[in-house]
Amino acid sequence: MKPHFELIGIVGTGAMGRGIAQIAAQAGSTVLLFDSTPGAAQAASTALQAQWHTLADKGHLAAGDIDLFTSRLRLAADMQELSDCELVIEAVTERMEAKQQVLRTLETMAPKAVLASNTSSLSITALGASLQRPAQLAGFHFFNPVPLMKVVEVIPGIKTAPAVVQALQQYAKDLGHTPVLAQDTPGFIVNHAGRGYGTEALRIASEGVADFATIDRILRDQVGFKLGPFELMDLTGLDVSHPVMESIYHQYYEEPRYRPSVITAQRLAGGLTGREAGEGFYVYTDGKAVLPGEPPVPVVEEMPPVWLSPRASRRMELLMLLKNLGAKIETGQSPSPAALTLVAPLGFDITTVAVVERLDPARTVGIDMLLDDATTKRRVLATNPATRTDMRDAAHALFARDGKAVSVVRDSGGFVTQRVVANIVNIATDMCQQGICSPRDLETAVTIGLGYPMGPLALGNLCGPTNVLEVLFNMQTVYGDTRYRPSPWLRRRGAIGLSLLHEEE
Repeated sequence: MKPHFELIGIVGTGAMGRGIAQIAAQAGSTVLLFDSTPGAAQAASTALQAQWHTLADKGHLAAGDIDLFTSRLRLAADMQELSDCELVIEAVTERMEAKQQVLRTLETMAPKAVLASNTSSLSITALGASLQRPAQLAGFHFFNPVPLMKVVEVIPGIKTAPAVVQALQQYAKDLGHTPVLAQDTPGFIVNHAGRGYGTEALRIASEGVADFATIDRILRDQVGFKLGPFELMDLTGLDVSHPVMESIYHQYYEEPRYRPSVITAQRLAGGLTGREAGEGFYVYTDGKAVLPGEPPVPVVEEMPPVWLSPRASRRMELLMLLKNLGAKIETGQSPSPAALTLVAPLGFDITTVAVVERLDPARTVGIDMLLDDATTKRRVLATNPATRTDMRDAAHALFARDGKAVSVVRDSGGFVTQRVVANIVNIATDMCQQGICSPRDLETAVTIGLGYPMGPLALGNLCGPTNVLEVLFNMQTVYGDTRYRPSPWLRRRGAIGLSLLHEEE
């Protein structure tokens, strides 16, 4: 079957341009490559042929495919040679002026072509403002590496013709990718939805709640993320991720939810940009991160009895867990003077819970029960500033009895997982409220584009909308910060207990 666009041009032959050219040639399109840097287009063609040979050596391509795909690649000496193209994709440097200049030239050189920008953050409407025919322009945002990241954002500007959007959606499918439709808003879908992960993790680290490695371990083992936020930023590079944080924050007129961190600003200034630089949040040796070891499980000769707060979240599950771990459970209305006092709040800090429930802070330890313990690979405990060392060690040793990993963090409003998950869900539901995309496209884009274990709405369903709301409300009380203000979309669903993905709005 022939692709929707049989002859396309690509301007800019860096990593993104090469990746798009690869999948387009494989899908049956003839691809004209142009780059203003001398020799760049030829280098891209050579690199693509080498990539196809590698795929053939691994058995992913037939030997005859290499010649077929190569025959579909052509080099353009100038943009005039793109005049017959049905589609031209601009993939030059991420600067408004540079992209506008290329698009203006293309509009003249290829007057019948659909024009598509692979921008990751610039407004399509603004890019088209200098064109005579902005109806021909739309965003067509792929992710790196293009052949593996099977999602593409299609973004119409205010004046984009509906037929252009439909044509790009169809072509994305021809390329073997999943198109998602995004409104022309800062960050589109994926970069916008991703703000809840790294930015909140940076806030947690800045408050001294836990170190980078501990935060990464918690989010991998409790929620199932493939990479922790600091591992991900090291992989992406702070030279890429920090400017995106700043761009979205400023484009949304300093919305507190998207506030960047001085941690990444300092590290970027100091050249600690990540894996490619050899040092970021971790030091890298031969491309592998040097990770600090897990703190050992304390040896406790005599375990104190345990009293569990009647207000603990998932209290019955927690009681059964304590029983299975062999704890001596107290059942009185208040703990005995020797008891380890256990609380499981949602959103509140351990200090506040101890004061409100009139518990001895020195013997009070918190445990995160936002998620069902059976679904996680790690338990997370939190102390308050007054928690005695023997009580902290006893709690650590008790919850490690069955071999499950345990992390102990410092007191804050909400545990690591609660804070990050609540922010991911809150930002996602706010995107639904704004109509940036459909809930279904949001789930698809985030799952594929960010590699999350599930979409943010599914994650909200897993935790329970009312639980997510409770975390946000309580954190707003603790911090007095509007960044934890729940979105109206989430408040409505949390209030009546509906699935977050019950309907599309």
